[in-house]
Order: sequence, then C-alpha cells, then structure tokens
Amino acid sequence: MEKLKTTALIFLVGLSLLQSYFLVYRMPGLAATMRSDQDYVNTEPMGASSSVESLVFPEKIIIHLGENTHTVLDPGTQFYDMILKQRIVGREFKGFQRGPESMIDWDDVRKNDIGLELRFSNGIAVELLQKLLKLEGDLLFLNEKIDRIWIYKVADTEEVRTFFFSSGNKIVYESVRADLTVRDVQDYVGFGQYLPKYEMTADGLYIPTEPIQATEMVFDYEAYSPEQMQRNFFDPSTTLAVEDRSGSLIYTDGKRGLQVEQNGMWINYTNPAASQSTSSHISENVYASIEFINQHGGWDGVNRLVNPVSSSSEKYVTFRKYIEQYPVIELPPFRYGYMKLTLQQGVVTEYARSLITLSSTAEEREARWLPGGQTLKDQLKAHRNRKDIVGLFPALKAMPIDDSKMRFVPVWAIKLKDGSEQVLMEAYPAGFKPGKLPSEQQEEADKKAVGQAVDSKSDESAEELSDKQAN
Repeated sequence: MEKLKTTALIFLVGLSLLQSYFLVYRMPGLAATMRSDQDYVNTEPMGASSSVESLVFPEKIIIHLGENTHTVLDPGTQFYDMILKQRIVGREFKGFQRGPESMIDWDDVRKNDIGLELRFSNGIAVELLQKLLKLEGDLLFLNEKIDRIWIYKVADTEEVRTFFFSSGNKIVYESVRADLTVRDVQDYVGFGQYLPKYEMTADGLYIPTEPIQATEMVFDYEAYSPEQMQRNFFDPSTTLAVEDRSGSLIYTDGKRGLQVEQNGMWINYTNPAASQSTSSHISENVYASIEFINQHGGWDGVNRLVNPVSSSSEKYVTFRKYIEQYPVIELPPFRYGYMKLTLQQGVVTEYARSLITLSSTAEEREARWLPGGQTLKDQLKAHRNRKDIVGLFPALKAMPIDDSKMRFVPVWAIKLKDGSEQVLMEAYPAGFKPGKLPSEQQEEADKKAVGQAVDSKSDESAEELSDKQAN
C-alpha cells in the first residue's frame, strides 16, 4: 500500500511539473486554443504604437485669475504642458472625503478665488485617471468617473482645496491630503497672467474677450492601402473581395468583414460573431481598444481618449486626433479625425478609422485669427440650438486639396448635449489683424467669418469633395 501511495504521489508531482512547463513555455497547441478570431493573423507593423498614458489628458485647463477673469489652455501649448507635466503629474492626492456638490458656492469660487480646473468631457474612469495622477481612495471613489478637478486657494487665507467632481451625479470628493501648496496655485495663476482673457457665459461657456490667434496648416499625406489593411485583419488565402451597390469594396472571411469607403481612405471593420458577449467595464474596453489599434493600423500623431456621452455607452471607445493644440472636427460627408470602436467583453466588434497618415511637419503655415468678444457672443446667440450647446472650443476643419495634401482651417466648434459637434464660425480671412482695420472693414471681416460657418448639412465644399472621391 505504501508503495502504491508513493507511486501515485510521484505521478501527481510529475503531472504538475508537466503542466507548469506547458504554462511557462506555451506549447503551440495550447496557445492556439487561447486565441480569438480577431488575432489569428500575424499583423504587419504599420503606424506607431501607443499606451493609455499618452492618450489620457484633460480636454482643457482653465485658469481662474480672480476678479472674475479667466484664461483657457489647450493641450499641446507651452503653459498647458508646464502645468500638467511639471506641476500636476507626480503629485499625490489622498484622503478623499465625499459630499454634495452644493456644499460650496462654485460661482463664488470661480469669480473670486485663484486656481485652476482640469476638464475631462463626459467624465473619465478613476482607474484610467490613475495613469495620469497619483490617486489613493476607497472603493467608492475608485469606481467613480471624474469630469473636473478643481484646485484653488481660498481667498484671504493660506488654504488650498482640491476637489474631484463625479460625472453626472452632483457629488464631489475633496482630497484633504493633496500634495499642493499655496505657492503651487500662485505659480499656476502666474502662467495665465499674460495670456488671452476669457469671460464666462451664464451657462458655463468660456469666450475670449478679443480674437485669438490660430494657425492654418497644409500637410502632405499618405494612406495605407486597402490591401495592407486586408492582410492586417485576414488570411488573404481565405478572404473574398466583393463590391456592393454603393461601390464600396468589402473583404470577408465568412465571419468578419472589412468595408473600404471614401475612395480607399476609410474603413469599417465588423466582427458580428463576437456580439453575443456581455458588456464589460469601460477601462477594460479602453485597454483592449489600444492594443487592437496597435496591431491594426497603429496611431498617427497625437490622439486623446474621448469619453462616451453617457454611462450606458461604455462599450463605445473613441480616440480623437490632435494637430498641435487643436482637435480635428469631423464634418460629414468627409470622415477624418477619429478612431471609433465598439467592444463586447473586451472583443472588438466594430472598428472605424481613416487610412490617412500625415507627414510629421506642415508644408505650409499661415496665421489666422478666431473671432472673440461680441462677434463670437452674437454668433452663439443666433445659433438655432443655443440652449443645447454645452461646449465651445477652437478646432481644425480638415479639407483635402488633392490626392496628397490636406488643409486644416481653424474654426470655432460647438458641442451639443447629444455629443454631436458642429462648426460655429471659421477664422477671419487670411491677412486679418485685430485692431488694424477700419470699422467698416471689421464688419465685413465679421460677416465673412460668420458666412464661412459650416454645419454637416450645408458644407458644399465637403459635399463636392465627397462626390469627387466617390467617383
């Protein structure tokens, strides 16, 4: 009996060692059973890879200068980077205490107390925010989505307070052990002293009191070929290519499809076989999306994670392209500036993106001025959906010139409650300089800027371009 027990024990130990060997060295047969349909193709390197650390950053930083004066910093600008990367990243935020947003008169703080806000539109999961900041809190806080971080010095005191605003539920978390001092806040405000001044509307939009300078740019570009993307998704030996009634080319392996549109400049990938899975947490989907893009096309320049409009949309992940400090606004029918994914349980079921890749530097640059002050206020007031406008920001409108060049024109863009975006008005014509024109010419320049405003239904140049590409 003892010999039998000893033999059984030796067998079990040997089996355990064999299993450990398989797990460590991943026998080919075992590894194959762990791979999903979407990654069985050996993808070829295309664009650059990225990580969540470089894709999560505030949409804007607002500096409150006191006396109801403010300024706005956009990503990629010198003072934005100095504040975020040198003064905020690396600081510790601990000891979070929960309370109602109404516990503080924020209008009074905004008008009278110096400080700054970091804005994350629609809220960002704390798990992802931890890739940017050092945060320590309880489970309640760690499961939150944050849309604002407000750091300010209480007037007439030496007290600094730091609040994290929960997205959508009127709750704030105060970090009572934040690694920040009065000197830090004074430094933040010092950066904004000589920048354009902004005033806030009654519904929270920040408007520059004077025109602000922007830049029109022209870039050379190349594009991935549809055949490259086909090889990136499928085994060519098992793939069929068909053309639908609209003229779009579709590659399929019988389960998944890759539709090539916009004259070979845009793709829509679908994997309906994976859509039966249940949804997962937004953070898991973000990580899965980044890895998927790394393997299927890569990244072109700077991109920012754009959060879903509502918490019920956690299966959708979107990344927005930036050129210098400006986000690119998408204007149908020409699609450019976003990568959009839909996921189920970490598996990508839909993936849409442009195949265009820009050169590293602009071929042409020209100063353009975006309207400010009363001109911008009047245009906002006249908008047919004024009550639905929740955001105002400078952006770039993409306009392909020919098969190898793209022009980016500065515009004021608006964001509506449903998450959609429109162009409010274009920059003043080239050559305009604020304060240099007689009043009659100023009025004419204002009319031209207003007249160049484009929405998704009336952009004739975009429609002409789309027709040209479709043909």
